[in-house]
Amino acid sequence: MSENLLIFADSEHDANMLYAVRMFVPDPFVFLRLNGKSIVVMSDLELDRARREASSCRVVSASSLIRRLTREGVRNPDTATLIRYLLGQHGARKVLVPENFPLGLAKRLQKLGVKVKTREGSFFPERERKHADEVKKISAALTMAEVGLAEAIQALRNSRAGRNRRLIYRNAPLTSERLQGIVAIAVFQAGGVAANTIVAGGAQACDPHERGHGVLRAGEPIIVDVFPRSQKTGYFGDITRTIVKGRADESVRQIYRAVEEAQALAFGLLRSGARANTVHSRVHEHFEALGYKTRKHRGRMQGFFHGTGHGLGLEVHERLRIGWNSSDTLQEGHVVTVEPGLYYPGVGGVRLEDVALVTKTGARNLTRFEKLLEL
Repeated sequence: MSENLLIFADSEHDANMLYAVRMFVPDPFVFLRLNGKSIVVMSDLELDRARREASSCRVVSASSLIRRLTREGVRNPDTATLIRYLLGQHGARKVLVPENFPLGLAKRLQKLGVKVKTREGSFFPERERKHADEVKKISAALTMAEVGLAEAIQALRNSRAGRNRRLIYRNAPLTSERLQGIVAIAVFQAGGVAANTIVAGGAQACDPHERGHGVLRAGEPIIVDVFPRSQKTGYFGDITRTIVKGRADESVRQIYRAVEEAQALAFGLLRSGARANTVHSRVHEHFEALGYKTRKHRGRMQGFFHGTGHGLGLEVHERLRIGWNSSDTLQEGHVVTVEPGLYYPGVGGVRLEDVALVTKTGARNLTRFEKLLEL
């Protein structure tokens, strides 16, 4: 007998809810899976749309339930009361909820006699292995990322170096913020939303999650990391390239080659049954063998100090991790990023990121965008 599942969230921000119903709803609502069948409780505002778009679910009117319970003598029925009523109709008294389930609602349900238990880890374990239609949706979002990246590279290509190597584009300084805006517009026109795009140059690129700010300069590595969400499907794409406007220093070229080799090494190790931490260890060993040590120096980390990759889907960082502490085993259908990087203050940062679909015998690179260091 299948376990009874309960979610209370909006599907614009909650990936589990979006996975369950496959439609965007801005306000929290109830999803139940009872005896293997899915039920959603919708306001009158969303009722007709839900019947069209959430085709795998039985759609129940919240207002109809409230009127029924009121007629039965229940005063001011709340969300917990509606849930308990539906559970009672199916002879159920306990539910599994995700880790981010509202605490107040859980306590209210328990007062009404419903046993609430949190499912640790993936709420829908099947989310981790992507079906063919999901791979297509991720690939479409990845194309949006590539469109944004292409516009950023074009702006860098058409810029010129002014005083103190400051880049000038269309007679105005080319800043990280301006390039982020160019990416955002291009991605939006392609059907996605690019939030928190990273455009970090010089010393800023040594902090992997620094978004970047201020004027960009020629001769310095610039990390551009674009991870948009499709407005239509909610799936994410993710891509990173490192670019130098003009000629790169030899030290940067060597680091770039090392990162490119590390990414190729990781791709060669990806296959169903491979241990994620083993893949990461091999990448780390590759860098160490080339003399690129990872350590703390003068109070900050340098070298390769983040994971090799992560799961990608309805969240930009899904549960699967390719890193030191990962206990994950790669399986056919996993979609993961492969993004080794090296970061050294005084030189700069280099990161390259593609997206891989894990297969029985290897991995297929879903990213089509070229890699080039110098413009």
